[in-house]
Amino acid sequence: MINLYDEDANVIGEVTRERMRAENLWHGCATIVVLSLDGERVYVHRRTDTKDIFPGLYDCTAGGVIDAGETPDEAAARELREELGVSTPLTRLFQTTYVDDRTRYHAWIYETRSDGPFTHQPEEVAWGGWMDLDELRGKIDDPGWPLVPDGRVIGQEWLRRTSSS
Repeated sequence: MINLYDEDANVIGEVTRERMRAENLWHGCATIVVLSLDGERVYVHRRTDTKDIFPGLYDCTAGGVIDAGETPDEAAARELREELGVSTPLTRLFQTTYVDDRTRYHAWIYETRSDGPFTHQPEEVAWGGWMDLDELRGKIDDPGWPLVPDGRVIGQEWLRRTSSS
């Protein structure tokens, strides 16, 4: 079960993940940008080919759907532990929404710093490695690079916000 949200990011109930996907219902996601300790690189991974949405594509964030009864902060810490095997302090940066024809959700964006080591969750992460910020900016801006669509939008917003601060 996962939290069901309304358009204004209020939890209004619980629903199965399957129903949320089938009906494209509003849900919440915790999304974490993992920077190296020196802040010069971002950890990027490729999703497994068995993921239920955007299989096999690259992602510049870790994260996932907020479970029933869970806060965004709790989900972010859980997702980071599950996907990459690390427990590091998280900084909440901003909240946004993402909508396309396959999914719509409220996203809470976090940042953390770690040089690993990382332990990938085999069901979710097929590969992972570092990418410097300039290379990431170029990949995000390249429509031909197989990046998850929501990661492209959120990555662009994260780069815009962090470069202006």
